Amino acid sequence: MKFKAEIDVMPLDALLDPQGKAVSNSMKTVGMPEISEVRIGRHIRLHVEAENESAASEKVTEACKKLLANAIMESFTFSIEAV
Repeated sequence: MKFKAEIDVMPLDALLDPQGKAVSNSMKTVGMPEISEVRIGRHIRLHVEAENESAASEKVTEACKKLLANAIMESFTFSIEAV
């Protein structure tokens, strides 16, 4: 079966996010002071061939741990659906 995974990789909350901080500071400048604490990450979409959803989930977790996310600085979450 073929599955589609939608993965979000975000910097850990304990770490600084200079890009997010710059955007947060700019919100005031563009007239949106009610928006704060912006965090910026990445969104990744991929397809995986697997026997079932559980096997697909294991493959996506492995890909995230080995290549897509840096465990020292980032966390990841994902959803999977059959396509």
